Amino acid sequence: MSGNQERRPGPDEMPAQQLDYPASQEDMALAPDSDLSNYKAAGKLTDKVAIITGGDSGIGRAVAIAYAMEGANVSIIYNASDDDAQKTKSLVEERGGQCLPIKIDVRKPEECEDAVKQTVDKFGKLDILINNAAFQMVQMDIEDLTIKQFHETFETNIFGYFHMFKAAYPHLKEGSVIINTGSIVGKLGKKFLVDYASSKGAVHTFTLSLAQALADKKIRVNAIVPGAVWTPNIPATMTKEQVGSFDDANAMERAGQPEELAPSYVFLAAEDSSFITGALLDVTGGQISAP
Repeated sequence: MSGNQERRPGPDEMPAQQLDYPASQEDMALAPDSDLSNYKAAGKLTDKVAIITGGDSGIGRAVAIAYAMEGANVSIIYNASDDDAQKTKSLVEERGGQCLPIKIDVRKPEECEDAVKQTVDKFGKLDILINNAAFQMVQMDIEDLTIKQFHETFETNIFGYFHMFKAAYPHLKEGSVIINTGSIVGKLGKKFLVDYASSKGAVHTFTLSLAQALADKKIRVNAIVPGAVWTPNIPATMTKEQVGSFDDANAMERAGQPEELAPSYVFLAAEDSSFITGALLDVTGGQISAP
């Protein structure tokens, strides 16, 4: 689907599709808008190098494309879909950037260290870390939320962020930036995403604390807080009924598209936001309460 700022699909246009987890963006009946066709670049990240976890699809893909358009080279960290990663690589290269796909499990510290090493070996430095990889799985009945799932959610969504930070930190310097992906449910809660919402609340406080810890190094740390966004995780983790009406729990009465999130990640990585650290930037379509 090509971008159209005047027309975004509403809940009644979302296909009631279910996919096995982890899903590929290429298999979605209604593809997310992540091609940045509406974006106007301005050279804000010229010669920067970024690592983007969860960079193969959805928000991560859109950020990778936006960064390439702004002059950056990127490594995209992914866990499953080789096809999605290669598609993102080609889209980045079409926009003039270099892209290094790296397949790892962010739950494993040694693999995070290797991903950072590969990035620095290829590009010579690291300026920006985007922690975006996440795991979620809907459980409509709280009794069905297992200890195993709770561990997997936290190990991916907050331990994975910490592992990537620890691996990247020796290479960061004054002016470097860390951007974490939180979630509005980390502020509001969600009855069928108890573990995911809890992990995203941890991401928010991790961001605030890390910003304070790194302020004297002049390394800025912020978080984007998305609302409902149309990504492969939706048909792979939600019920068919939820997917078919996704999502109108905000003032704009529709889900966001990945390319609508990407400019926020550009802003927080660029000099435009030089006085912003420890911020949680909501990009939610006006969602202020849990449905």
